Amino acid sequence: MGKPGKKFLESKKKVNRDLKYGVLEALQAAIESSYAKFDETVDVAVRLGVDPRHADQMVRGTCVLPHGTGKDVRVLVFAKGEKEAEAKEAGADFVGNDDLVEKIQGGWLDFDKAIATPDMMGTVGKMGRILGPRGLMPNAKTGTVTFDVAKAVQELKAGKIDFRVERAGILHAPMGKVSFGAEKLLDNISAFFETVQRLKPSAAKGTYMKSIAVSTTMGPGVKIDPTLVKDIVK
Repeated sequence: MGKPGKKFLESKKKVNRDLKYGVLEALQAAIESSYAKFDETVDVAVRLGVDPRHADQMVRGTCVLPHGTGKDVRVLVFAKGEKEAEAKEAGADFVGNDDLVEKIQGGWLDFDKAIATPDMMGTVGKMGRILGPRGLMPNAKTGTVTFDVAKAVQELKAGKIDFRVERAGILHAPMGKVSFGAEKLLDNISAFFETVQRLKPSAAKGTYMKSIAVSTTMGPGVKIDPTLVKDIVK
């Protein structure tokens, strides 16, 4: 592992590592400690009191962030007939069926999210080994296998994120960009926490949100007091 750079060490001094901040204060601290020349992404990591090895403790869901992620999401839609036209009208970047399948099998993957109508999944499913590992496989659980392609496209373009707890019980999700400012990031993270809280498995015992931290792409982590999350969740 490389030695931390001078800029990182300087930014680290701006964060009290022994303190658990309020949510807004943590976001402000993360913004103040960012130092990269590009507009860094602000991420949140939540350690949950669940064991994802058990199906009844899996936490997986989607959330539309009020202010989006700050990223221009390239959306691809597998559809036929009138649904093709519907997807194009809704703003999808790439729309097609067998032609897109052939293109992807040839190595093309210049898109960020994929949607498919249910009647296309027989064909799309054959590309599981290509799309699955990259998180690009349409999935009914995240609303990306649907006949309502217009709504699905609009939500992804507006900043819909999907998340899934990892083996260690940790959730990672992007909350926007440093340039958003603390207030907009607070709106986004509030919507995220509300969704995570709603998805709490009935089989999960004890403390649900055990620890939380926010950080920018290059900056240090800033701890949030989990007991204060209730103050921002509607």
